[in-house]
Amino acid sequence: MATTSHNSPAPSDPAPGVRSVTSGDDAPTGIAAGARRVRVHHLQQAKERGEKITMLTAYDAATAAIMDAAGIDTLLVGDSIGNTMLGHATTLPVTLDDMVRAGRAVASVTQHAFVVVDLPFGTYEAGPEQALASAVRIMKETGASAVKLEGGRRSAAQIQAITSAGIPVVGHLGYTPQSENALGGPRVQGRGDDAAEELSQDALAVQEAGAVAVVLEMVPVEVAARITEFLAIPTIGIGAGPDVDGQVLVWTDMAGMTDWSPRFARRYAELGRVLGQAVTDFAAEVRTGAFPAPEHAFQQ
Repeated sequence: MATTSHNSPAPSDPAPGVRSVTSGDDAPTGIAAGARRVRVHHLQQAKERGEKITMLTAYDAATAAIMDAAGIDTLLVGDSIGNTMLGHATTLPVTLDDMVRAGRAVASVTQHAFVVVDLPFGTYEAGPEQALASAVRIMKETGASAVKLEGGRRSAAQIQAITSAGIPVVGHLGYTPQSENALGGPRVQGRGDDAAEELSQDALAVQEAGAVAVVLEMVPVEVAARITEFLAIPTIGIGAGPDVDGQVLVWTDMAGMTDWSPRFARRYAELGRVLGQAVTDFAAEVRTGAFPAPEHAFQQ
């Protein structure tokens, strides 16, 4: 699926000012090993092969460069930037300008990963025309590979309009944070036969509208497995168990940047503690005069 922006060559070097932590190999280490850039057909082929797809959120150039070099298949510039970076209590205040700015930063340093940018609340609900305009702006101004939006049957017309314009779309079902007021907060979705059937119908609608993949958030394991089995497109789970085609986590949860993380998230590091100690050490050395030392100063 071709668009004017996500087929453009990846930059050969990180953006100015970004120090990338490289893996020592210019080729991806994930699902598109041997290819320059992960694209839609690589995601589809991974599902067909039974190879798991990896996804993490990213909101800035510095962390995106590290994740890309580490071999993450897909980077999601999520509207979770509102909770994680902008100090909002929910994702609802996030604007299209916020997503364009973050998406551009991530895509500018990404050499291999498939970059997906969220359409935030209020930028697609009015109908297909609004959704297409928002998606076009994202693609033109960020260099992303795809956009993501929430909702099943209620968003099918929007998804179809965007995909008909040649822009890949990733769907989002289950717990949809932009609808948290209607859902009663972050609650598991799809429990019970009726709810599971509704969710299944939404998944089919997203696929039939042309989506290239769908995120399943906070969905019972059995329901997520069933949807993954009957859908032709990849499913990416978050709090949906192991029987999906891939997994996504918010990177600050994964890396232990906060005191609390969701039950479904595994903390692979405690970077918050490491950063806190580094700041403490810096402040102490400045106060005692230990920093800067002679080797940190320029001589006449």
